[in-house]
Amino acid sequence: MPLRIACLAILLVVAQSVPAAAPASQAGASAANQAGTEAPAMVIGFTGGFVRRNDMVHGPVQLAERLRRDLPAGTYIGVFDNWHGEQAHAEILRRLDAAHPGRPSPAEKQNARIILYGHSWGATQAIVLARELQRDGVPVLLAVQVDSVAKPGQNDFLIPANVAAAANFYQTTGVLHGQSAIRAADPVRTQILGNYKFDYAAHPVGCYAPYPWYDRFFMKAHTEIECDPDVWEQVETLIRSRLPERGAFNEDDHGEGSSAR
Repeated sequence: MPLRIACLAILLVVAQSVPAAAPASQAGASAANQAGTEAPAMVIGFTGGFVRRNDMVHGPVQLAERLRRDLPAGTYIGVFDNWHGEQAHAEILRRLDAAHPGRPSPAEKQNARIILYGHSWGATQAIVLARELQRDGVPVLLAVQVDSVAKPGQNDFLIPANVAAAANFYQTTGVLHGQSAIRAADPVRTQILGNYKFDYAAHPVGCYAPYPWYDRFFMKAHTEIECDPDVWEQVETLIRSRLPERGAFNEDDHGEGSSAR
């Protein structure tokens, strides 16, 4: 585990130093510098299946709680149900412009510092949201998919050009398993950090005891990757590498947004 996390950290350093990955990630920073301020960061997560956003059994919700403990004040950590993608979209636009909620200016859009992550249907929803933000002219710092499963008509393997960096964690055991390979729509603008395979047939983690029997029986490996602490430690490392490390308590709006699996 430490070796894998160290490799991820090295990849991030390389990605941040390669000009090819720069346009999507640096546009916001450049605009922020011109304005003399840096936009508050937003970390948006989606749980998968039919899991609610406040169900603490699940990896995406647990990760959000850990991030809230010590990220800087003003950082928004939100978890949404995967069927509430439009609510997450509206929340991002609202927070980009406090003066005129939902109608940010081009400069405010480019100042955005947004990270998206999710599991299963939630991982696909993160990419769907990234595409909507691309149409809005809003950059995304990082998108992380964990065992991404697409609903009919959705595309979870092609990462839009407004995303600066993306990573994919997946397993291939059993009936339900994740997207095995993501690629950049524009490799000049998006750095694919990696497609990381986990083999739970050879290396079971047995973390699924709190889950319903039908998850353990019908979707064992898909459930294992969702509760595997190694996976979420790596996702957390990726997210924290793109944000300030220390700070006060974060803001979280549990209003209408929810999370699911």
